[in-house]
Amino acid sequence: MNRSQPQHFKNRLQTPIQYVKGVGPKRAKLFEKKGILTVEDGLYFLPRCYEDRRHLKKISELRAGGKETGFGEILLSGTAFYQNKKKRVFEVVVGDGSGTITLKWFRGNERYLKERFKKGQRMIFSGEVRWFNYQKEIHHPDMEIVEGDIEEDYINFKRIVPIYSETEGLYQRTLRRLLKSIVDGYSDELTSPIPEEIVERQDLIDFSEAFRRVHFPPDGESIEKLNLQRSDGHRRIIFDEFFFLELGLALKKRGVALETGISFRTQGTLSQRLLNQLSFQLTLAQERALAEIVEDMEKPHPMNRLIQGDVGSGKTIVALLASLRVVECGYQAAIMAPTEVLAEQHYLTIHRWVEPLGVGVALLTSNIKGSEREEIYDRIRRGEVQIVIGTHAVIQEQVEFHRLGLAIIDEQHKFGVVQRGLLKKKGGNPDVLVMTATPIPRTLAMTIYGDLDISLIDEMPPGRMPVETRVFPESARNRVYRIVEEEVKKGRQVFIVYPLVEESEKLDLMDATQMAEHLQKDVFPGFRIGLLHGRMKSDEKEAIMGEFKEKAIHILVATTVIEVGIDIPNASVMVVEHAERFGLSQLHQLRGRIGRGQYPSKCVLLAQYRSSEEAKVRLRAMEQTNDGFKIAEQDLELRGPGEFFGIRQSGLPDFRVAHLIRDTSILIEARKEAFRLVQGDPDMEKPSHSALKDVLKKRWKGRLELATIG
Repeated sequence: MNRSQPQHFKNRLQTPIQYVKGVGPKRAKLFEKKGILTVEDGLYFLPRCYEDRRHLKKISELRAGGKETGFGEILLSGTAFYQNKKKRVFEVVVGDGSGTITLKWFRGNERYLKERFKKGQRMIFSGEVRWFNYQKEIHHPDMEIVEGDIEEDYINFKRIVPIYSETEGLYQRTLRRLLKSIVDGYSDELTSPIPEEIVERQDLIDFSEAFRRVHFPPDGESIEKLNLQRSDGHRRIIFDEFFFLELGLALKKRGVALETGISFRTQGTLSQRLLNQLSFQLTLAQERALAEIVEDMEKPHPMNRLIQGDVGSGKTIVALLASLRVVECGYQAAIMAPTEVLAEQHYLTIHRWVEPLGVGVALLTSNIKGSEREEIYDRIRRGEVQIVIGTHAVIQEQVEFHRLGLAIIDEQHKFGVVQRGLLKKKGGNPDVLVMTATPIPRTLAMTIYGDLDISLIDEMPPGRMPVETRVFPESARNRVYRIVEEEVKKGRQVFIVYPLVEESEKLDLMDATQMAEHLQKDVFPGFRIGLLHGRMKSDEKEAIMGEFKEKAIHILVATTVIEVGIDIPNASVMVVEHAERFGLSQLHQLRGRIGRGQYPSKCVLLAQYRSSEEAKVRLRAMEQTNDGFKIAEQDLELRGPGEFFGIRQSGLPDFRVAHLIRDTSILIEARKEAFRLVQGDPDMEKPSHSALKDVLKKRWKGRLELATIG
């Protein structure tokens, strides 16, 4: 369609952004960089913060220590040099007759900054004011060049002004002008079918009014609430997003409750035989979780339950005991793990435990090929394999189960709801058990796993010692080696871990291999050093781990292969090389490999201090706490919920505005209302709820597997 054609769009909100007055094809390309393709996308492109320009201060009135907004003329701009001319800083000096202030950029495109700021231009600037050498300055300010008369510029001055996320070629004044045009021309088209009684009960403002207020706040709004995204307008938009997420989850949960499942009633003889042969007893938390699972499994509809427990809390044994109940009833269990390494670890542990009981176990990963794979498929189909452990390979089309009764999914946030659905379809409505070692605050677990019941294993097996964690710089390497030597001389064992990053797998693998040789030859010639990495065959890994367990190996040099499922009570030191390259949850998982015996344990994080500020925050968090929940909350703050949960892959609707951490209180209210609505109208049959169904289908885009909503 070219620009001269009449633009009639059935749904005006779906009007391509280029047809908004003043946009056109060139600017539409710039908007596209921000993910804005339609008018509706534009309306949801909310300001990232706000400036109070109702009363602009003079430069002499700006106070150090707080965020201030000022206005003046550029007197000077260019590059300054500090620290013996080693450090380049771009500076702009602004004056207004009452005083001057220096704006500084320590990083950024110098050529672009030089072109952007010219002597004599008027500019508005905002940021934290500080003192340096008796001069006021702001580092990396928000700013914009001012043209025309301030008194007549009602969008950019004399009001609370929205500040948007920019892209080169789309600056604040242009963005504001175009978004004002979109808000004025299209916001009335925005509607939300949330029932009036919920709107009144929650004291929510009109939906389209919320967008008008958030983009261009009226004079009486609180600047503090706006900047915290706590204004009435923000709350209305966030509630709407959460409500449709929770409505979908409420219907999913009800859909599962309506399905006919398998009732696994058994004496639990097999699981009791396993418990009798184990060298440990279940903790009270494990027993409680198992009792909840057994109660669910005996019901005539499918179980949908999450086991949440910190590293080393013993989720695997609970899941295995549930599997054995299924096997005893003549059915099969499948365990799906996100990586080959984790699948192999589960296999090594489980087949040792259950094969003496006469239970057949098979490992299925993409590494297993040809006739061996075909033979495993055949044994699964005939029911000779009662427990299948694998990666995504378990849900491949060729895999046919004889009678799948239980699907166990480990580290669910690394899989999507879709994969969960595919595994479920392999059987006649099997029970589903999801495990995660990623501790998640309960309210967030209710969101991500909103269609699941939750069991918490919140107790560690007896004898687990707290692990002392310390960060060392590269310069302290010899001290680290002394710690290792002292522990081995005491009869303890040590892990030394190297990062294995998939993109440069070969490079890191060489590091682990070469370091094992170097440590054996040059650093610890008197100790026996073993090497373990993901490229080894299963039997090689099993042999190395067997030797380490038997104490024939003193120091195990490994990649993140050892992140999960390894239990060596005699290991008391974990050294993590390049610790700055690991995520918080991964460091916490690695640390969970030690402190399993009666000996005090140390986790040493060797870091290169070229590391980023965020990496330093991560490492400090590791030093300060062993608590998985605190670690997870810190990780959530650092990475944001999208990356932490892999929401993009999880099959849940994306949030445009709502934030799982910041908006927890709104989430809880939205969940309460959504579940109450489904309880009152389980099949969404009321005429007043038909519009809700339409929005629900659009938001979930086919990811909601429910016959019950049409």
